[in-house]
Amino acid sequence: MELRVHGVSGADAEQVLDRPNVRQVAGDQSGGFYRPPAGYPDTTGAGGVLLEAYRWRDLPSGTAVRTLSLVFLLPFMLCNMAIWMHPPAHGLAGATVKALCRLLALTLTALYVIAAAGVMLDLIAWKCMGSPRCLAGRNWLSWLGERPAGLRLAVLAVVPVAAVALVWRLSSRPGWPRPSSHGPATVSGEHQLTAVGQWDTTPLVSRLRAIHVAAAFATLDAVLLAARSTGGPASAVTAALLVLTTAVLTTCVVLVCAHPLLDRAAPAPAVDRNLRRLRTTACLLTVAVVAVVAAEPGPWVAGTGLPGYEEIVTSLFATQTILLVVLGAAVLWARPRLPGGPPLRALGAPVLDAVAVGVAVAFSAELVYRVADLLDRSAPTAARLASSPPLAYKWAIFGFFLAVTVAAAAGAVVALASRRGRRRAAADIVARDHPDAPAEAADRLREVRTVIARARFTERLTPLILTYAGLAGLGLATSTLGLLRWYPGDVLDRWTPIPAALVNFGLGLGSYVIAAAILGLVLGGLFAYRTAEFRRYVGVLWDLGTFWPRAAHPFAPPCYAERAVPELSRRISYLTGQGQAVLLAGHSHGSVLLAAAVLQLPPEVCARVALLTSGSPLSRLYARWFPAYVHADVLHEIGRRVGWRWINLWRDTDSIGGWIFSPHRPGEPPAVAGPAGSVDRRLRDPRGVVAPPSDTVPPPIVGHLPGASDPRHDDAVRELADRLRRAALAPPVGGARGERRLRKPDASDRPPS
Repeated sequence: MELRVHGVSGADAEQVLDRPNVRQVAGDQSGGFYRPPAGYPDTTGAGGVLLEAYRWRDLPSGTAVRTLSLVFLLPFMLCNMAIWMHPPAHGLAGATVKALCRLLALTLTALYVIAAAGVMLDLIAWKCMGSPRCLAGRNWLSWLGERPAGLRLAVLAVVPVAAVALVWRLSSRPGWPRPSSHGPATVSGEHQLTAVGQWDTTPLVSRLRAIHVAAAFATLDAVLLAARSTGGPASAVTAALLVLTTAVLTTCVVLVCAHPLLDRAAPAPAVDRNLRRLRTTACLLTVAVVAVVAAEPGPWVAGTGLPGYEEIVTSLFATQTILLVVLGAAVLWARPRLPGGPPLRALGAPVLDAVAVGVAVAFSAELVYRVADLLDRSAPTAARLASSPPLAYKWAIFGFFLAVTVAAAAGAVVALASRRGRRRAAADIVARDHPDAPAEAADRLREVRTVIARARFTERLTPLILTYAGLAGLGLATSTLGLLRWYPGDVLDRWTPIPAALVNFGLGLGSYVIAAAILGLVLGGLFAYRTAEFRRYVGVLWDLGTFWPRAAHPFAPPCYAERAVPELSRRISYLTGQGQAVLLAGHSHGSVLLAAAVLQLPPEVCARVALLTSGSPLSRLYARWFPAYVHADVLHEIGRRVGWRWINLWRDTDSIGGWIFSPHRPGEPPAVAGPAGSVDRRLRDPRGVVAPPSDTVPPPIVGHLPGASDPRHDDAVRELADRLRRAALAPPVGGARGERRLRKPDASDRPPS
């Protein structure tokens, strides 16, 4: 049996199997197993093997509601990915990195609430409803405009509460794992990748959700109470509520760092009950705060902005900056424990956290500024400056624009600087692959060289991502200058030769860039899973981001690997239990799913399994960005489990996948000794540069696309099938009891209905 698993943004089962008619034999519409129907001609593949496909492409996407939630919760998803990028450190170093990642995730929840409060409480309830000019012509606001400030704040606080309830509801939707999807007799390996898919994160997500919901309501309480108590001595009731709010926030900060308490998989009714009590306390505390703000008769301090709001925003940005710096230092502290590797390896956690925080801050700043612009469009310039949002948001937009501009410029410089070297390497590859190309193939050779040179740019992306992340963190740090009432244009005009007018133009342009990015994400979320071609470009980020379980932020989209990996393990165990040998063929991200599944199979199942990967990012991307889960020992363990019946097909034109152990060409000695050196097989791409006699165009450039129809793929299938047959005929080693010989599968084998 050849079990094919597609990659991200995969095709339909008909395309995966290269058969016009298929039927589902297991699973459901989101993730299922398909075969050519019984009695249909051409139901077998190369070497006479039966064909089956696992289609999982709808697991990370599904309905439009789920897709849109991915768009709006993008910072939460990136922050959740960051915690899985930690270096392979244990003890205090590993616990510190995990704690900092979860603290940064908690600040994103606070930023989410503060942005909603900035729109509804600062801009609308305080500034607009307190200005007759702003209320003119807006009947939907004027009904509350003449009311006391406390009542206005209390009424419009319902919107931030609803925003918290929305993400609470989205994160409470059941994920994919269910008891029937977990395969029997899975084994626990020494490598952490083994835990992917076996780990039931329902208890952890439930505990994190309770903490984040409590922190969200406490953040809203802090904004309201700061406005109530600023400018004079607070009443006894306000002071008591402020103490309780501080206690709830402090408890949430402590709890997200208590890893033994949160990560325990065993049932802990007392812990869960106390966390639910904390969440309920925060909800009741919000009700009390809103009631006090609405009913307390004390005077409110006069000001152009909500009292205390700007200080809260700036303090949050400063806290995030400090956490990012400390996280970077902690990762550098843990990196000496790495057994070699690239110099920039294992920096994924601080880099992606910086990107997540930068995106969240940029989105929040754009939201506040777009609403402010909408409310103040008809006001004179002086009035608009007086009622503008906190300067920290202006600095945040400036930092985002600076990071994007510099990163784009750096990318252009790197592309130009490395172009000659990449083109020279591509020219050498093409010359060796097509030494006898005729003169009329010059244009085709030039096209192939260009594709290979572009594919080799992947290795240059890491410094660019580090540049953007560093500038995003720097822009976040400059937001604290807003407390000094310094404007970006004035500061740069004074200390640099850049004129203030140019800085203000950049701010406006940066704001529109953020708005365009948000609009693009929304449109992408609407059309990515409705249009196959568009999905190819947009769906990659979602599929990669939702592969990892929610271990940092509970509002991130649910993990599909919690179902896909155990489902694959269960299916493989079933097929081998029926006496069949299973050849696992995974393309792109499908090879990652199969790698995790192989690590969970019992030894008697692994003895009946072979592995064929193509376009695999295991070594090229995952080993670089997830070093604690994918490294040389893990890859060798996978090879040993399948008896080194493993072939990896790779191409120089592929910008994502690559070699696993050795980049040698056919006829060259492998770079590693032992059976690992025979795993990688380089495929010449394209197979030719002139049209064959039977065609009018030359063979296509495959690149990262699936190559199941490639004759060389069929050759690899035949080779692995022969290895499995020889293994079945070999006598059992050591006289193991209960060892059954494999029989050659035939068309009478049928899965259960």
